[in-house]
Amino acid sequence: MQSILIIGAGAGGTAILQLLSKSDHLRTTAIVDIREDAPGLALAKISGIATNKDWRAVLTEDIDMVVDVTGEPTVFEELLLALPKRAVLIPGTIAYLIVQLLNEKDFYINKTKQAAYKQQIIFNSIEEGMIGIDPEGQIIFFNKSAARMTDISVAEAMGKHINDIIVGSELPRVYESGIAEINQELKLTNEKEIVASRFPMIDGKGNRIGAFAVFKDISEVVNLAEEITNLKEIQMMLEAIIQSSDDAISVVDEKGRGILVNPAYTRITGLQPEEILGKPATIDISEGESMHLKVLRTKKPIRGVNMRLGSKKREVIVNVAPVVVNDCLKGSVGVIHDMTEMRSLTKELDRARTIIRTLESKYTFEDIIGDSEEMRISVEQAKLAAKTPVTVFLRGESGTGKELFAHAIHSASDRIYNKFIRVNCAAIAEHLLESELFGYEEGAFTGAKRGGKRGFFEEANNGSIFLDEIGEMSLNTQAKLLRVFQEGEIVRVGGTKPIEINVRIIAATNVNMEKALLEGTFREDLYYRLNRMPIHIPPLRQRKEDIPQLVERLLVKLNQEYGRNIHNVTPNALKLLKVHDWPGNVRELENVLSRAMIFMQSNETILDESYLSKSLFHAVHQENTVEMELQEGTLAEQIDKTEQRILQQAIQASQNNKMQAAKQLGISIRSLYYKLEKHNLA
Repeated sequence: MQSILIIGAGAGGTAILQLLSKSDHLRTTAIVDIREDAPGLALAKISGIATNKDWRAVLTEDIDMVVDVTGEPTVFEELLLALPKRAVLIPGTIAYLIVQLLNEKDFYINKTKQAAYKQQIIFNSIEEGMIGIDPEGQIIFFNKSAARMTDISVAEAMGKHINDIIVGSELPRVYESGIAEINQELKLTNEKEIVASRFPMIDGKGNRIGAFAVFKDISEVVNLAEEITNLKEIQMMLEAIIQSSDDAISVVDEKGRGILVNPAYTRITGLQPEEILGKPATIDISEGESMHLKVLRTKKPIRGVNMRLGSKKREVIVNVAPVVVNDCLKGSVGVIHDMTEMRSLTKELDRARTIIRTLESKYTFEDIIGDSEEMRISVEQAKLAAKTPVTVFLRGESGTGKELFAHAIHSASDRIYNKFIRVNCAAIAEHLLESELFGYEEGAFTGAKRGGKRGFFEEANNGSIFLDEIGEMSLNTQAKLLRVFQEGEIVRVGGTKPIEINVRIIAATNVNMEKALLEGTFREDLYYRLNRMPIHIPPLRQRKEDIPQLVERLLVKLNQEYGRNIHNVTPNALKLLKVHDWPGNVRELENVLSRAMIFMQSNETILDESYLSKSLFHAVHQENTVEMELQEGTLAEQIDKTEQRILQQAIQASQNNKMQAAKQLGISIRSLYYKLEKHNLA
């Protein structure tokens, strides 16, 4: 803290004493005047500050600054001679100027207010809203456009914490990280959707001093609604905001001469500030007319104009608004958006999203719908498996959601931040599957890429790999896959050097694996490696009580895809859906609902049974009349039909457990497989 000695306790000294008393960094140690009735001495005594007639008695080595307000040249010369080396002497002329400024404070405060009001008009004239916070998260500016968008008044917002005004605001995180976030979609509490860009505020020394958000587009820089108490601090804040903006800001006066541009303006146009300031508004235009001059002529804002600026002819979109003070046009302010950079960023974002979709799992256990006992058991088993690195074997019919379970297991494991690779073994040609899984070395075969290629297992290292339809894999590839289980390593096609990997394997199939073992199409040793954590996903016909929840979720998804607003189904339609056996499981249910929505009118919001497939009605009719129907055909044909129905019921009752079904029917497992194949039930 700086120690200050004031010499002269008249009007000037008194004003300086009052000024210093408000500072947290300056301390007045004493005030001196030869007059005992000087007003500054009385004020000093009230404030507990030392007083004296002779400045020599209080001028010590601890003094950092001496303010001479006497106006006497002799006093100033004596002070120069007696002044400690570390102390600074403020001449009487300067002190006199300070006194004069303080005496005329009303004039200067009014002038400052006018300057602040002009800046306020500039930023409040722009359509976009702006909110700024300090390092503690307190709102330090909040313009009228922000008030209009949030339905919160400026007076109510100022000084409040940002989370008290906008719940869950990301501005504090942007301040902490120092990383800007561009064009983020956001829904406010009043249900208004906006596009916001958030930026850290950085001063000239590179220090973060806050963060600010621009709603929809970069426009207003700061809100100067409250009376300015420290003009220098506000000016520094304004400069930091302008310096941090990625969009260009240009301001001209009422004659169309440039008075303000920011660094982004220089970057976009290639023109330096000295080439713009004081020059006509047309100087930066390479194609088109000046929107500044047009706004000055019409006194009306112009938005969304495509132009080309500067020597680089950068394609931009320009928003320009008039600056009106006391019904008098004072100039215009423009915000320039660089479309070249926006397009580049959009392409990068799309490319990043594409990469992310191939590397990350998309679903969690929250996305698995069903409260039936069968589904709850499967989900609990999957959650237990997710907590360990054990291999998981998902069993279930096509359309039951095996891939959904695989995503959820990865998302709930400690590998969530690593890659999730999906491989459909049935969709890749057999002669390519091995090289896709394990990769290949350069020259391994004709057409091999220079330098070789990493396989799916290497890509999934430290993550998870989902091998769907693994039952379709050839015996040769199965043998190489077994090496991964036994050794934790792979060898590229055409290579000899083993590569260690750490991969969680999640396999899935709808093939009858027990039958495949009997027929020799699947290796027994690999089967037992895979079958350490088998999870059976029940078909939809075994958990029909989940159909209402599934229908509700599928309607939400299909509404988004088709742009519809179907929010419910009738009880009769739901009853019809519950009767059908759904051989295609959830995938078939989605197709039925999708087909029904296509034929509905655009203004309909409830799906009734008239829009459902007639095959479902046939199923209901068949269920109600099956016992009344007279079987046709020979005795052998009727016996075959009856045997087929008994086998279906046994398999359904045992939840596809062949051993249990064979035991229930009193036949061997081999006989059961024979009969299932005979009736095309395998």
